[in-house]
Amino acid sequence: MTLPHNPTRQWLKVSVNTDPVLIEAIEDFIVGISGAGVELAVDQPGNTAMLNAWFDKGQEDQPDTDLILTQLADYLQELAAIFEVAVPTVTTTFIEDEDWSATWKEHFKPFAIIPGLIIAPTWEEYQAQVQEQVIVMDPGMAFGTGHHATTSLSLLLVQAALSGRANTSVLDVGTGTGILGMAAALFGASSVMAIDNDPEAVSAAKKNIEINKLQQIMEAQITPLASFTAPFSLVIANIVHDVLLELAPDLDRLTANGGQLILSGLIAGQQVTNIIACFTALGFSLNRQEQKKEWATLLFSKE
Repeated sequence: MTLPHNPTRQWLKVSVNTDPVLIEAIEDFIVGISGAGVELAVDQPGNTAMLNAWFDKGQEDQPDTDLILTQLADYLQELAAIFEVAVPTVTTTFIEDEDWSATWKEHFKPFAIIPGLIIAPTWEEYQAQVQEQVIVMDPGMAFGTGHHATTSLSLLLVQAALSGRANTSVLDVGTGTGILGMAAALFGASSVMAIDNDPEAVSAAKKNIEINKLQQIMEAQITPLASFTAPFSLVIANIVHDVLLELAPDLDRLTANGGQLILSGLIAGQQVTNIIACFTALGFSLNRQEQKKEWATLLFSKE
């Protein structure tokens, strides 16, 4: 989800601390009532998750803001009762639009997302060490610095899937800022197609591809998944459970026989069970499963 740039406005940041089982429902609700930008925070203590929603609302919009917050509070009460978990807590902050970029830069420093692979922002110099690979990137407004657990889990399986394989074509579905696709290129993929339905994400991905000089291997497009016909050696989709189920026929169709499929964005437990059941019924075999806290990522092969 992207945020429109408006230099004369403020942003209302609404942070929801919740049991992870409620994340998808809360995200869908917030986007549904307002079209707000939503991101998942990382490294939360205990068995909790933090969802941040960004509304294009200034303090002068108090009546409209009060209505949104009331609707959200009522929904959280109902949702918690249904799932029999603690009611999520909500905090709000107004942020000046011109402080947005500074907020990203303050919290985005070079880090090892998996052993041997460093993610570094464009505004920080980083000297690669021996046997390190580096992705330099600017998240722009596309929400994707790579900190989320699903990204690191996906990268572990992308690295495993490409190890020892030549002439591998990769499709990165829902690429965001392009991290998974760029990593696939660094890990030896011969070609990478990255797609997203968000123009801001595609713009950010294209910029990052250029920064990392991967144009000969990778491209980013807004092309719908259904328009592709030729299958790929490896298909990656780090999205959410419900969308993965909706896309299952296309993901199956676009994974070549003998190819591999990585699915992420899953909460461990019932979501993983559902995805395994769906894709094994389509003829896939589960090769590997990785989990970090409440998040899980799956690697399938297609016989």
